Formats: sequence, structure tokens, C-alpha cells
Amino acid sequence: MSILVLGRSGQLATALAEVASSSTPLRLAGRPELDMAEEGSAAALIEATSPSLVINTATRTAVDQAEAEPAAAHRINAEAVGEAAAAAHSVGASFVHVSTDYVFDGSAGAPWTEDRPVAPLNSYGRSKLAGEEALRRANPDHLILRTSWLYGATGQNFVLTMLRLAQSRPEVRVVDDQRGCPTEVGDLARALLALAQRRLGGDRAGWGETYHLAGSEACSWAEFAQALFAEAGSLGWPAARVVPIPSADYPTPARRPLYSVLDCSKAERQFGLTLPGFREAVPKLLRRLQG
Repeated sequence: MSILVLGRSGQLATALAEVASSSTPLRLAGRPELDMAEEGSAAALIEATSPSLVINTATRTAVDQAEAEPAAAHRINAEAVGEAAAAAHSVGASFVHVSTDYVFDGSAGAPWTEDRPVAPLNSYGRSKLAGEEALRRANPDHLILRTSWLYGATGQNFVLTMLRLAQSRPEVRVVDDQRGCPTEVGDLARALLALAQRRLGGDRAGWGETYHLAGSEACSWAEFAQALFAEAGSLGWPAARVVPIPSADYPTPARRPLYSVLDCSKAERQFGLTLPGFREAVPKLLRRLQG
């Protein structure tokens, strides 16, 4: 029973490697053996290694860049997913795919459930939605897990950016009219591995469906930054003052949904999974960064 992780250097793949136990047969694949931008690369790897389960963490996450390069985003986030899923189906492998809250337009007034209509506002969201659709067509033995606002100890993410800015700025301007669910990447990685182990143990209950899996507390980016700096200040770290601003004062090439809070109750009912909220997860992360 082997698990192939598509992606090696991203923050989720890194977290999977860190939290996996020695008894979990993970193989992480990245360049040069895997290049999702190259047609057939993922399929060839899956066919050659014949894993029992594939976890796809490989994605083009540069949201603003996707507006200028939509074809490149679609290639990695959609076409390659379909190819990989079909190859996994051909070798009898299950497929776990990580998607995004950006498949929604942010117009809801209540947390988004999985059955709500999708309407991405930007090229990144459209490419991720196309990836979901390609996976559903190619491999019925799948889980699609939509998550949001990933952060952790590695890679490029909001928490590390804020901590870096606080070292040189007394205040930071942060958008306060976009709300979502910050998700600590290690918590998500542990949940993914738990789901993978259930499937490898023969449990098919709940597979073939889409779930939301994100941190259990919602906030705005400004509120997230304020909580982060409060905790950082308690450790004696630089802590900038947060100046809340509207999205209109921080224009970006890609439109973001104003409200992308995910309702994760379906995953809790089906799998017993609830991820910690940011007020619990951030202190643990900072203590880890502190060493």
C-alpha cells in the first residue's frame, strides 16, 4: 500500500512529509520526475509507480499571475489533474485532490456548503473548478477537499509575510472586508493522511464526493493579522499595528471573493474531522517557529 504525493516543495507537500509517521509509505514527487506543466508527466509517473492512492498537492497558486497567464494555470490546475486522475483510475488508485474556496463568488451571507452554486471570480478559481470537474469525470474513487487561506511554517503565506513586515514596519495595512477560514497546513496534512489511511484500510464510505475542510474559525485578513501580532507580541517578537482597509484600497489583478467562509459540517459528519481554528493553531505555530 503506497501513497504518491504529487508535489514536493509546496507548503502542503512539505507538511505531509513532516507529519507522516514512519509507517506511512509516502512518496513525494516533484521536478524533474514530475512536471505538471508538461502534458503526460503526471500520468507517466503514476503508471510507472502504480500507487494505491494519490494525493494531489501540486497547484499553481499565484492568483494574480493567473490573470495574466490563464492557460498556464489551466494546464496545471485542470488538464494535469484530469490526466493524473485517469492514470490513477487505470492502475486502481484512489485520488485525493485539494481545491479552493475561490470556486465561489463570495456573495453568500452564510458559510458555503458543498452544494451551493460555484461561480469563480478569477482565472485561478476557474482553473481549480475545471480541475474538480476533470477529476470527477476521470476517477470515481476520489475525494475533493476544498480548503482556504493556508498558512504554516514554510513557503509563502500570510503569516510569514506579516511576521516579516513587522520587523521593519510599525504598522501594516490589511484588508478587512474579505472573510474566510485560515487553515494551518499541518492540521490539514494530518486530516489528509487520516483520510488516506481509512481508504487504504478498505473504507469507501463517503468517497466520490466533495467536502470542505478548513480551519473552524472565520475572520477577516485584518482580524487574522491582529490575532497574529497579539500572540507574537506576547513572545517578545516585533508586532506591527494593523490598519484595517477595504479591498478597494488594495487593488489586485484578480478579484477575490469577499465572503468565502466554508461550511465544513459535512466532513465532520462523514469523517469526524474538525480542524482547529486560528486562535488555537497560531500560538502552536509561533512556538514552533521560535524553536
